[in-house]
Amino acid sequence: MIRFVVSMPQRASVFGIWLYQKTISPDHGFFRAAFPAGYCKFSPSCSEYGRLAILKYGFFGGWARALWRILRCNPFTRGGEDLA
Repeated sequence: MIRFVVSMPQRASVFGIWLYQKTISPDHGFFRAAFPAGYCKFSPSCSEYGRLAILKYGFFGGWARALWRILRCNPFTRGGEDLA
């Protein structure tokens, strides 16, 4: 369940992720047309997972989960579905 009381660091982080998604993200932004099948091997994308994790687990817990997800997103893993 996503919390509705959101701290300022959480808001700033979610805003930064939203800005990234709307601008340079290959899955969500302007470059989406270059990758019609999607770029991220995980579902949801790493940025969306991070946004949801920060909202669900708070600033520190969410960023810890988001960073672990980004570290796993490399050419040597298979990907798949991973829910926050």
